[in-house]
Amino acid sequence: MDAIRVLVVDDETQFVATVVKRLARRDIDASGADCGRAALAALALRPCDVVILDVKMPGMDGLETLREIKRLYPDVEVVMLTGHATAESGGLGMSLGAFDYLMKPADLDDLVEKIRQAHERCEINRGKRPEA
Repeated sequence: MDAIRVLVVDDETQFVATVVKRLARRDIDASGADCGRAALAALALRPCDVVILDVKMPGMDGLETLREIKRLYPDVEVVMLTGHATAESGGLGMSLGAFDYLMKPADLDDLVEKIRQAHERCEINRGKRPEA
């Protein structure tokens, strides 16, 4: 099975670097972006399976970024990750097509499990059978 390709999007660049490094140790091919516009540019250059997306970012926020990702790349699964969640933003994110919603600080094992679940759905959506 090919490595899961993940894009981590958060305006906290140290957080992005740490998560990318930790995911790489779990054989997940991760890269990062520091804002919504950079995420969309990164996806245009390097397709991925799962996006880990912060909600609160300056400029293009996470919900607006989610809308664009789902419009341009409907097979990409998005896990919203934030330290500022509200029931309203969580519900809106899910209604816009987010796979799931996790609170910071998320346990790495929980995040990896959510990435694997989102990747499985991504593979099913693309018509591939997930490996057992």
